[in-house]
Amino acid sequence: MITVRGGLKGALRWVTRKFGFDLVSHSGDGLPEDFDEGHRRVIGAVRAHTMTSPERLFGLIEGVRYVVRHDLPGAFVECGVYKGGSMMAVALTLMELGITDRDLYLYDTFEGMPEPTAEDVDLHGTPASEHFERSAGDWLACSLERVREAVLGTGYPPERVHFVPGKVEDTIPGTVPSQVALLRLDTDWYASTLHEMRELWPLLTSGGVLIVDDYGHFAGARQAVDEYMEQAGERVLLGRLDYTGRMCVKG
Repeated sequence: MITVRGGLKGALRWVTRKFGFDLVSHSGDGLPEDFDEGHRRVIGAVRAHTMTSPERLFGLIEGVRYVVRHDLPGAFVECGVYKGGSMMAVALTLMELGITDRDLYLYDTFEGMPEPTAEDVDLHGTPASEHFERSAGDWLACSLERVREAVLGTGYPPERVHFVPGKVEDTIPGTVPSQVALLRLDTDWYASTLHEMRELWPLLTSGGVLIVDDYGHFAGARQAVDEYMEQAGERVLLGRLDYTGRMCVKG
């Protein structure tokens, strides 16, 4: 007979850990208890403007803090911004740290997702083209005007925020900053992600942060990152944020 101390809660923890799981406590706002007040303020402010999970937002906030703490040079760049929630989180975190002189670059069509290719399959084996066809071509569309209003609504200096409309294959590298401190990729598809890696990874400063939002969910995004890293001879360990998000620091 196995005796488990701590009553029902202790028994549940013992059983879940035995089978490779753990129980995560959540506070009244639904966020894990290890999230600090800064995480909670920022996530609460941007939730209506993003599909990004609290865990991935946590990683993003920590990435911004890391860049500032180590005074890493460069801009904050996001490819695939949807409603702007993730870059709002960047701006709010920077302002909480007293930083308002960093440039923010937001790349998106602002008209929805471009058409996927054969490489783009979700983790259930469903071709992304099926989602695309059901959406009549405006999947995850949010206008530039709405995104601009949301991001500038944080109070971050507008002259430091650069909105770049169009497919990344058309706008990058012609509009990129000279150096990148944090790079967040969220365009989902193989072709766009590979283009971003080829053009932007070399601009990421040593010690800079890479976040790939759909590495776990879409095979094309994962293939693009892995393919580029192998071809470039880069040795990186991508840490798991949640089932889909991955994060690393450039060596």
